[in-house]
Amino acid sequence: MAVSVNLDAVLDPEYQSSSVTDLVSAPVSALSGIDEAEAEGLRQAFGIETIGDLADNTFVRAAVAIREMAKVAQ
Repeated sequence: MAVSVNLDAVLDPEYQSSSVTDLVSAPVSALSGIDEAEAEGLRQAFGIETIGDLADNTFVRAAVAIREMAKVAQ
């Protein structure tokens, strides 16, 4: 079964026609709202260069988990 999702709202126009498999390797600046300077800051601080790197980052994953656990704890 094919699944379709529209990610245009979170992607720069240049990447809106990319497949999700290609987006994993796309630079983090492909995400709408992250400019080249911010992408460079992520690279320097955390070694994040791609959307996949961002998704796999230990600190990002921990932050998401903490937020979700806090929702359940309320």
